[in-house]
Amino acid sequence: MQIEKKDIRALSKEQLREFFVANNDKSFRGNQVYEWLWSKGAHSFDDMTNVSKETRSMLEANFVINHIKVDTMQRSEDGTVKNAVRLHDGLVVESVLIPTNTRTTACVSSQVGCSLDCNFCATARLKRMRNLEPAEIYDQVIAIDKESRLYYNHPLSNIVFMGMGEPLMNYNNVLKAIEMIISPEGLGMSPKRIMVSTSGVPKMIKKLADDDVKFKLAVSLHSAIDEIRSRIMPFSENFPLADLRESLEYWYRKTKSKISYEYVVWKDINDNKASIDALVKFCKYVPCKVNLIEYNPIDDGEFQQASEESINEYIKALEASGIVVKVRRSRGKDIDAACGQLANKEA
Repeated sequence: MQIEKKDIRALSKEQLREFFVANNDKSFRGNQVYEWLWSKGAHSFDDMTNVSKETRSMLEANFVINHIKVDTMQRSEDGTVKNAVRLHDGLVVESVLIPTNTRTTACVSSQVGCSLDCNFCATARLKRMRNLEPAEIYDQVIAIDKESRLYYNHPLSNIVFMGMGEPLMNYNNVLKAIEMIISPEGLGMSPKRIMVSTSGVPKMIKKLADDDVKFKLAVSLHSAIDEIRSRIMPFSENFPLADLRESLEYWYRKTKSKISYEYVVWKDINDNKASIDALVKFCKYVPCKVNLIEYNPIDDGEFQQASEESINEYIKALEASGIVVKVRRSRGKDIDAACGQLANKEA
């Protein structure tokens, strides 16, 4: 029976050094291979031209490099690029390049499918098949960085974890991927240019604060009334707004970093004065800003975009209370819906 080889990128630099010493080679060889894997993005051991053929054969015998493959790429009239990314086991996730006049943002996935059950989201209908490995998350970013350089003549400037999956349900792998992204041995990107969006898991938000992360946090709120939020996001019955509020207050005390609330206004669901008043009140607990999101309907069901008048009522009430609010228009409307429902963001 053939033993499945381990992805070499699961090894730390120190573990690679130890592997070479154990195989009667010099420890610095681990540094060379690590650089090829991360800084140079080698897709095969044969790419490692300053490593001997014998060493490459030994690596081939013991490991694989499970790189992603961009299966299909769609470009929208507005410049948005959507990638269907095939993983080594044949599963597919999505990532998106979102350009503006001043920057390009990568929207990346953290799970195949999703652990949660948000009724408005296309990804939630897939259910979670597995978590992505750190290297698979990293590869999405590298692919979009290359597309940014190719189509827009500058490197990727921002990353948002708003694709398929709940990032905080794949906590360790997401943080390891971000660690590599911000490392000088990876992309060397500032953590302030990275935003992790969660549907609101209080225990994990507190853990983020305790782990002293430096990236930004967004919360998919969509209602500040428990009954309505549970209708929109049934899992939130286990995480009531009082608990979410407490975790966000804890986050701000520890990090002094503002929260971004992602908020879709739907017709006949949260387009009413009670919902507006509740949001304004919730926003006063922790320094924040609100992104009102234009919705991409996934069918003709109950979730439909609210009127412009309703959105304007939100804007007026939030601004009157001194709360920063922006409207995020949907991007890439002429290509398939991407990144669940939240592919129209920037960090």
